Amino acid sequence: MAAISNTYDPASTAQALAESFTAGRQSILTRQGAQATATEKGLNTLGSALTAFQGTLATLTGLNKTISASSAVFSDTAVASASATATAAPGTYSFFVEQVASANKVSYSGMADFTGGGSLTLGVGASSFMVDLSTKPTWTVRELAAAINGATGNTSMSAAVVTTGGTSELVLTSKTTGAANTISLSSTGADPVLAAKLATPPNQLTQALDAVVRVGSSTGTEIRQASNTLSVVDGVTMTLSKAQAPGSAPVTLTVASDATKTSANAQAFVDAYNKLKTAIDGLVSPGDPKSGGEPGAFSGDSGVRALRDRMISALRTAGATSLANFGITANRQGTLTLDSTRLTKALALNPTGLDTLIGSTATTGASGIAGQLDGYLKLWTNSANGQIGSRKNAVSELQVDLTVRQTTLDKQYDSAYSRYLAQFTQLQSVQSNMSYNTSLFDALFSSSKD
Repeated sequence: MAAISNTYDPASTAQALAESFTAGRQSILTRQGAQATATEKGLNTLGSALTAFQGTLATLTGLNKTISASSAVFSDTAVASASATATAAPGTYSFFVEQVASANKVSYSGMADFTGGGSLTLGVGASSFMVDLSTKPTWTVRELAAAINGATGNTSMSAAVVTTGGTSELVLTSKTTGAANTISLSSTGADPVLAAKLATPPNQLTQALDAVVRVGSSTGTEIRQASNTLSVVDGVTMTLSKAQAPGSAPVTLTVASDATKTSANAQAFVDAYNKLKTAIDGLVSPGDPKSGGEPGAFSGDSGVRALRDRMISALRTAGATSLANFGITANRQGTLTLDSTRLTKALALNPTGLDTLIGSTATTGASGIAGQLDGYLKLWTNSANGQIGSRKNAVSELQVDLTVRQTTLDKQYDSAYSRYLAQFTQLQSVQSNMSYNTSLFDALFSSSKD
């Protein structure tokens, strides 16, 4: 009589059957989990790309900013420098820099350690603050300088100590230029030796002076102010560096359109747009099965495709003037390129045309292509109710649900495995007993026993 085989392993058999029992549902969960992860990654990529493009738009076309740029250059850059916004009117202006503004700097010489007590009141112009000297029994000059620098309310001056030949000098420097911003110092109840030192008029290392500029020539209309930064020409910021010697010729400020900077701004717009479009193209790509190219995270998403189409349509203006007139053209795939030579020629004929066409993203005056693009993209990037945020929330909810379903399926797998393991372990035991009994019968009725 043949023996009954029981060579199978109950554990591996139970595992195979449990996996088969849950395989269909596990496949669905795995696929949905992978899709959710890909969607989450795609949303992060899309959100970053949209935000980066909006940031470039704000830099180029935000409040008081335009694609077209102007330059402002002084004939002697050692005397002054300047910068201009696109709204600055081209022209030539003459100025004589009679005096540059300076910050008051004073020193108190012969300083020494002193006994604590009382207080100091220091100030620059109309502002003042106090230093309490009663917090320590004795003070060094360096400790006094540190206390001045760290005093509550001190935003107007800095203190330092200069030591020469064993003698300490307390140096105070105003942080603000202008004749009105002189340094003051007084003591109340302080060490008599210290009080006497501080009561002595300090050495004036640098006087507090206003900037003085004359329009046209050294005898022209005076412009006086505390700062070396002036805005006396619309759209131009001037920064004075050095006073001119008496009798010198005035410096000339030339304001003109800046073709190089304008071209760079236009190229920045083109590059930012192309970068965003490339990112979206990758996300909605159907993939290429022949070459093994994987489809994008939103290959079947009509919403993201609509986003790309809306961007492309925003570049197509209905008027007689278009981006192509200024050298910005698109190929069949929608990628932009810039012809700087054509741009410069077009701006020579129509200096404000490109800015009018591209427009602004300023909150109070959004307009043109930039305004349309930024307004539409905010429907996606708005933190309160934008598409990116809403979709991320939906993905997060799905991932939570998938986790719950996976936990349930894992429990079902464990239950099936335990059931199958018990059944096949029992079956193996029965088969072992049957095999043993069979061997007994074989031995009992064997012909050798006859």
